[in-house]
Amino acid sequence: MCKLILNNYFHSLFPIQKEIVEKITESFCGFTLNKNTILINRETISIKTYFLQKGYVRSYILNENNEEVTTNIYSAPCFVNDFLSFFKKQPTKEIYQTITDCYFWETDLENVQSNFHNIAEFREFSRLLFVINYSKLNDRLIEMVSQKAETRYLNLLNHQSHIFQQVSLKIIASYLGVTDSTLSRIRKEISKI
Repeated sequence: MCKLILNNYFHSLFPIQKEIVEKITESFCGFTLNKNTILINRETISIKTYFLQKGYVRSYILNENNEEVTTNIYSAPCFVNDFLSFFKKQPTKEIYQTITDCYFWETDLENVQSNFHNIAEFREFSRLLFVINYSKLNDRLIEMVSQKAETRYLNLLNHQSHIFQQVSLKIIASYLGVTDSTLSRIRKEISKI
C-alpha cells in the first residue's frame, strides 16, 4: 500500500519538504491486522511504533474485577503506541487491540532515534506530536472528572461521530466511564430532545 497517507500526516502537522518526509518514512513497513487482534499486549515491551493508516484501535486495561476498561480509541490516521514502553523499554500497562480490520506502518526505535538525531524537522514533528498527545490526554482527564456522562457522550458524538459507526456501544460505554445500561439510557433521553 502507498505511503501517501503516512507522508501526508507528517505534512499536516508541520511544514516539511517532501524529500525529508520520504527519508523519514523510508524505514516504515506496512502490514495488516484483522479485527480483534492484539497489537501490543500488557506486560510486554513495545519494540515498534505504529502509524494507523486505516481502521480503529483501542487501548484498555483490566480493572480489579478483571473487567475491560477502554482508555483510548484511536481512529486513522494517527500514531498508536505505548510511548513510555517504546522509549523507556518498560512493560506496558495497557492492551492495544484492533476494533476493525486495520492497516499499519511500523518502524523500530533504532530508526526513530536515527531520525531524531539526524533530521531537525523530525525532532520538531516529534515535539509537536508529543504536545498534541499530551493535550488530548489532559483534556480527557479533565473531561472525565469535571463533566457528567451525558456531556461526555455528546462531546464524543459531536466531535467524533464516526466512532459510533465502527465501535461497539459496549466499548464506547467503557471509554465514557459508564455501564452499558447507563449509555443506553443516555441515548434514549437524548433522542427525545
